[in-house]
Amino acid sequence: QVQLVESGGGLVQAGGSLRLSCAASGRTFSSYAMGWFRQAPGKEREFVAAISWGGGITYYADSVKGRFTISRDNAKNTVYLQMNSLKPEDTAIYYCAAVQARKAGILQRSSSYDYWGQGTQVTVSS
Repeated sequence: QVQLVESGGGLVQAGGSLRLSCAASGRTFSSYAMGWFRQAPGKEREFVAAISWGGGITYYADSVKGRFTISRDNAKNTVYLQMNSLKPEDTAIYYCAAVQARKAGILQRSSSYDYWGQGTQVTVSS
């Protein structure tokens, strides 16, 4: 069982930056692949970024590629999402998710994940 707690959301002007953190409970964090998803009002949850258990492989949605960076610190049981050059269309609730690496399917799919955090709001003003 893994519990995930996101933090770092807030209100920022367009062009600004935020860093989201997702702290995971448990002693086996390093065996989990991690992902970030977001959901804007009236829209479906969409993939943002994912990272392999060791951090060596990352994936990004085309809409955030070159602006967002996912990383992890297995010693701190934490995964990060550095968001730069933020746009109003990045406004959403951001969720982190986890799945055991041995069970991981396509990490861009929300259905691949077993555990989810409660989300953190990111609002980008124009």
